Amino acid sequence: MPPPHRYMNNNFTYVSSCTKYLIFLLNFMFWLFGGLLIGIGLYSGLDKFQATGLIKLDTYYDILLNISIVMVLSGGIVFIVSFCGCLGALRENTCLLKFYSLCLLIFFLCEMAVAIIAFIFPHTMNPVLEDSFTERIITLYRDDPDLQNFIDFVQQEFNCCGLSGGGFLDWSKNEYFNCSSPSVERCGVPYSCCINSTDISSGLINIMCGYGVQSQSVSSASKKIWTSGCIEVVRVWAERKLYVFAGVALSCSFFQLLIIYLAKTLEGQIELQKSRWSSS
Repeated sequence: MPPPHRYMNNNFTYVSSCTKYLIFLLNFMFWLFGGLLIGIGLYSGLDKFQATGLIKLDTYYDILLNISIVMVLSGGIVFIVSFCGCLGALRENTCLLKFYSLCLLIFFLCEMAVAIIAFIFPHTMNPVLEDSFTERIITLYRDDPDLQNFIDFVQQEFNCCGLSGGGFLDWSKNEYFNCSSPSVERCGVPYSCCINSTDISSGLINIMCGYGVQSQSVSSASKKIWTSGCIEVVRVWAERKLYVFAGVALSCSFFQLLIIYLAKTLEGQIELQKSRWSSS
C-alpha cells in the first residue's frame, strides 16, 4: 500500500506557517532588544571612557560590576541566539533551530540553578566571598559612574548603607571615605545613606549629610543615616516578595519551555517535509 502522502496535494506541506512565523516574530523582537542592549552598553561605555579616561578590567569582578560591559555581553548573546531562531525559522534550517533550542535549554537550566541557590539556600554565601565582593564594589564606587548611580539608587530605595554585615562601616574601604583619607569626605558615607538627604527649605540634596559618621557610635550614626548593610536588607525584602518572584519566574520558565516546544515542533515538521521530498 503506497504511503498516504502520495495522495496529498502537491501544495501540501507539513510545515505549519503559524508555528514558523510565530517563532520568527518572537525572535525578531528579541533580536531588536539584543541590538538595543548592545547599543546602550557601547554608548554607556564610550561615555564613561570619555569621562574617566580609563576602564578597569583587572579582575573578573571588574567585568561583572561593569554595567556597560554586562549589557554588551548579554545583548550580544540575545542578539546571536535570537538571530539563529529568526533565520532558522524563516529558512527552515534544522541546524540553526537545534542550536537555538539548545541555547534556550541551557538558559533555562542556568535560571533554575540560580533560582534554587537564591531562594532555597539564601544564606549560603561564603563570608570570604561576600567580603571580597563588598570590598571590590566599595572600591569602584567613584571610579565607575554607572556603578555609583546604581549603589546610590539601591541605598536610597532600600534604606541601607554599605553592603555586608558591617553596614555603613563598609565605606571605610573606599579611598575617599576612609578615615585616613585627605579628602573632606573622610570618615563619611555617601549622601544616599542619609535618612534625610534633601534639604526641606531649598529642595536640594545635601551631599555633606553623611560626613564624619564613621567616627560616631552606631546609635549616634543611626540618627542621621541608615546603618544596615544592603545585602541583608535586600535578602529580607526578596524573601517577603517570594511568591511574586516565584510567579514571575514560573511565567518566564513556561514561556521559555513553550518556545523550545515550538522550535522542536517546527524542526520535526521540517524533517517530515524533507523525508516527503526525498521519497517523491
